[in-house]
Amino acid sequence: MTLTPLSIQLGSGPTSDPTKGPKMPHIDYYFATISPFTYLASGSVEKIASKNGATLTYKPLDIMGLFSQTGGLPPKDRHPNRQQYRLQDMERRAKIAEKPLNIKPAFWPTNPAPSSYAIIAAQNAGGGDLGQLVALITAACWAGDENVAEDEVVRRCLSESGFDPALVDSGMLSGAETYARNLEEAVQKGVFGAPFFITDDDQRFWGQDRLHDLDLHLSGKI
Repeated sequence: MTLTPLSIQLGSGPTSDPTKGPKMPHIDYYFATISPFTYLASGSVEKIASKNGATLTYKPLDIMGLFSQTGGLPPKDRHPNRQQYRLQDMERRAKIAEKPLNIKPAFWPTNPAPSSYAIIAAQNAGGGDLGQLVALITAACWAGDENVAEDEVVRRCLSESGFDPALVDSGMLSGAETYARNLEEAVQKGVFGAPFFITDDDQRFWGQDRLHDLDLHLSGKI
């Protein structure tokens, strides 16, 4: 899978410089590497950002921790009606996105921390395609029946995205700190699910099915 490379913003967002024209729009992208809807959003997020000249910061977080702090429930604890609807919706969304999807993957749920740490380390290191890395990791879970908690899976995804596979080990400490900080920040900013997008004018969009709305907002239509 090849995605359009983006200019990645590592801070909270770009600053305005009157000598360089209008400020570029910015998106904070909160997501979970074990979220099926993050998988389905992959590729489209980057295309929308590129189309609208927006920078993008990837902020992987602990989705179960987010649920517990914002009134949500893990899928297994939801009412059966909600569980059944979720599976139907996943299948429909996968067909719309034209992506393969196993609605009951072999290794789910699994520990999202190792893959999240690697994404954070890759974002800090630069040099590869971060959008492709997220796409490959989420696809490994939801289309490849692979365990994204295993180092060898994450290393392969790093390598195929143009990053040093050694980031699995070297980025662990800083990745853990940022991962925890992303969750705290997400709760403060109003995030309650994944994927979740917040623009620099504090417009919030939840779910891959709101990507069209995000596109319209960035283009000034809504």
